[in-house]
Amino acid sequence: MRPINKTVIRPVAEDDFELVCRHRLEMLRAMGRDEAVLGVMAPAFRAWLVPRLADGRYFGFIAEDEGRAVGGVGLMELDWPPHPSHPGDPRRGYVFNMFVEPECRRRGVARALMAAAETEFRRRGIGYAILHASAEGRPLYEADGWKATAEMAKVLDG
Repeated sequence: MRPINKTVIRPVAEDDFELVCRHRLEMLRAMGRDEAVLGVMAPAFRAWLVPRLADGRYFGFIAEDEGRAVGGVGLMELDWPPHPSHPGDPRRGYVFNMFVEPECRRRGVARALMAAAETEFRRRGIGYAILHASAEGRPLYEADGWKATAEMAKVLDG
């Protein structure tokens, strides 16, 4: 396994559109999501992403090794009521679309992307962030101080 020595972390750009879409689809496939659901979700995500990349509501970082994209992370600032975890701030940071190419995993790419994400949230004055972890990603996040919360979810028909 070749170490990744020249990893560059750069901001996501509008021309990363196809890369972000591919990363999201591959991430969800790796998590075992149903292909029929992904077939519906993928075009809806593409339509959702276009204006958010253009106006900066979707931001994040791409990791490159010798000019090749090897990973990425998406970020958003969520409008959220003040909460005991962030009592004076009506915002939360949201981390999603974390993806590292399989052959580049366990080399510090995800850790570097998360460090960039946390730095960006701090730069924006956001002091609380959330994410949804896959089973594979959970140990990385826990080692970096992320904690499980009491969130629950329900799909509402109709």
